[in-house]
Amino acid sequence: MLAQRLSRASTQATTLARGAIRTAAPRSALATGRACLHTKNNPLKNTDKKTSAPPPGAFARTDDSITVKYPEEDALPPSTPVQGRGGFHMKRTLASFSLEGKVGVVTGGARGLGLVMGQGMVISGANLAIVDMNKEEAERQAVELVEVFRKENPGAEHVPKVTAHYADVSDADSVQGCIDEVIKEHGKIDHLVTSAGFTENYNAVDYPVDRMRKLWAVNVDGTYLFAVTVAKHLMARKSPGSMVFIGSMSGSIVNVPQPQAPYNCAKAAVRHLAASLAVEWADVGIRVNCISPGYMMTALTEKILNDKPDLKKSWTSLIPQGKMGQPVDLMGPVTFLLSDASQYVTGADVRVDGGYTLT
Repeated sequence: MLAQRLSRASTQATTLARGAIRTAAPRSALATGRACLHTKNNPLKNTDKKTSAPPPGAFARTDDSITVKYPEEDALPPSTPVQGRGGFHMKRTLASFSLEGKVGVVTGGARGLGLVMGQGMVISGANLAIVDMNKEEAERQAVELVEVFRKENPGAEHVPKVTAHYADVSDADSVQGCIDEVIKEHGKIDHLVTSAGFTENYNAVDYPVDRMRKLWAVNVDGTYLFAVTVAKHLMARKSPGSMVFIGSMSGSIVNVPQPQAPYNCAKAAVRHLAASLAVEWADVGIRVNCISPGYMMTALTEKILNDKPDLKKSWTSLIPQGKMGQPVDLMGPVTFLLSDASQYVTGADVRVDGGYTLT
């Protein structure tokens, strides 16, 4: 008898639950957490006031009305070093994370992610060569990084040397000249971080071919040329080394709603280049890994999103953590992959994306 009563109660509860789900279905369709951009050509915008549910597949499409052109060099917003991150004796950690006595090169290091990752290397004790198209900005940041280090490490016996260098990363002669200059200044190179790169948003049929080729030249050619040139130096020294290529989650997924097919493919190439070179150079002790950031709130990204607030809502709605990353979130991963703490890690792709690529 008790079993029959429990069975009937269970059946009634299930019936009620199903009814509740059916009743709430239109509301839950709106609460998927995937925001809709309201632009004039946006197929996701719902014009039928009687229907609250978006069309099938609506949140997994690109929107041709979103166009973002990468600014010219003199129009890029400046970045500032992070405060309060350093200190040799603030907290105990593994000695294997230290980069003391090493020399690192970071391309695209005068702004944004490159600057913060370079600062992470300096905080960890490395001497640093900042490479950028804008040498004046690189020089200013080199001075700033040393000043911040001194302020946060009063009485430090060793203050890292930070220098600034020009390079057009897409030009082989310019890359070689830059590497020669770095070696003259620092005596050697142990680590490389390839952060030079940019993205633009055009639908594929309207993307100017010259800009598409420039994007590939900076993101892919630039990574390859710096990696090979530094590898030759390491091989000549018969010295181990570690490289970190800065890819993107866009190399593994297709971003929505903004169209950016050439950039996605370029970052996929960077990711697979890291894996390929990791295998090719493993026997000479050169490790090559990739970091694939998700949406990061750099100064340039903030400027773009100030003009397109709906775009930020759309992005964050697709991130399990519900927020964009900060450049400082890359300090730890890049230091780990460059340091001896990751001696048995090569060819890896570390995604720093708040879980975006998991859903």
